[in-house]
Amino acid sequence: MSPAPEKPASAEPALQVKPAPGLTTQIRAAFLPNRAVSAAAMQILIAAQALIALVIWWRSPFEVIPRPDEVIRAIRSLWMNQGLGQELWTSFTSNLQALAITTAISLALSYLTVLPVWRPVVTAISKGRFIGLTGLTFLFTLIFGGGHPLKISLLVFGMTVFFVTSMAAVVAEIPKEQFDYARSLRLSEWRIVWEVVVLGTADEAIEVLRQNAAMGWMMLTMVESISRSEGGVGAMLLNQNKHFHLAEVFAIQLLILVLGMIQDYGIGVFKRIVCPYSALTLERQ
Repeated sequence: MSPAPEKPASAEPALQVKPAPGLTTQIRAAFLPNRAVSAAAMQILIAAQALIALVIWWRSPFEVIPRPDEVIRAIRSLWMNQGLGQELWTSFTSNLQALAITTAISLALSYLTVLPVWRPVVTAISKGRFIGLTGLTFLFTLIFGGGHPLKISLLVFGMTVFFVTSMAAVVAEIPKEQFDYARSLRLSEWRIVWEVVVLGTADEAIEVLRQNAAMGWMMLTMVESISRSEGGVGAMLLNQNKHFHLAEVFAIQLLILVLGMIQDYGIGVFKRIVCPYSALTLERQ
């Protein structure tokens, strides 16, 4: 019996795992377009940029700009002697209350654009973003009264006109294919509204909420300078600015920035938990 013929060696090369690029290579890639870098490389870049910004701030040729050590001393003085912590809490809770009311009103109006009868109303409301808040103070005082209701109503108006504009555009840009697919499943029109319009745009609604929360902090100091009876960082900022206490002004602005960034990060985490699918197709993920 002749021996069995030997099988020829496979011509296909063995699969080799390509080693991950080093940290230095990833940092170099950050200077090239459309490249993704690791979290460690991004942290190094952020730390380096923050250090450069701090050095530029410390060595600023403009003498009117307070140095970081002066701002830190101002924070300590405002916190211990003028109740900065309580004022921050007042502003933070007011911003959250206005944001909650704004979200409820804006989402309801945006989803109602599925009914043609509501589209002119929502379009008219969105045009309110061209109206300044200062000119509405007297009217809102007559309607809502002064103090806290006036502050919340001004904030809600200022954020709602922008929230409605962005969210109504999100609803209007839903592809027709999604509605046709839902109809092919024999869903009722109101069920389609729930599945396609409400649930289908949940991640974008949270992102619009995130942007308007930041806008709320920007408007809060102006609103609190208009309605000063309840205090808040806006009223404190106006007092310090009136007396040219620039270190204190920088200190308050810095704390507002930090608190706003923490809130923004929290909303981002909430979005990733509630809508984890929103980042699956992104280039940078």
